[in-house]
Amino acid sequence: MIKNNLDIYNQYLANKLDSNKIKHGGKLEDQQLKTQTDAFESLLLKFMLDTALKLDNPLYPKQAGSEIYQSMYKDSLSNQLSGHFGYSELLFNFLKDQEEQKNKG
Repeated sequence: MIKNNLDIYNQYLANKLDSNKIKHGGKLEDQQLKTQTDAFESLLLKFMLDTALKLDNPLYPKQAGSEIYQSMYKDSLSNQLSGHFGYSELLFNFLKDQEEQKNKG
């Protein structure tokens, strides 16, 4: 089952790269830049989720490893949400404009 999920995830990533290629003119540099801006957005979302999701419950004692699981949950959630909030797109467009201005001047 894990291998099947891994295959599905790899297919999803391949489709996402193909859509980025069509959407952004097909340049390899654009794909890599988009991947990096998505990763940056994921980092920002992780910081926001760390602040917003304080999962401490005073009624239950802390379990061994609960902080690790909560961190993994927030990390997974931020990775899934990245690329859909607009920060990545905004940063991508800004960096592309900067690159075009640098090439002109």
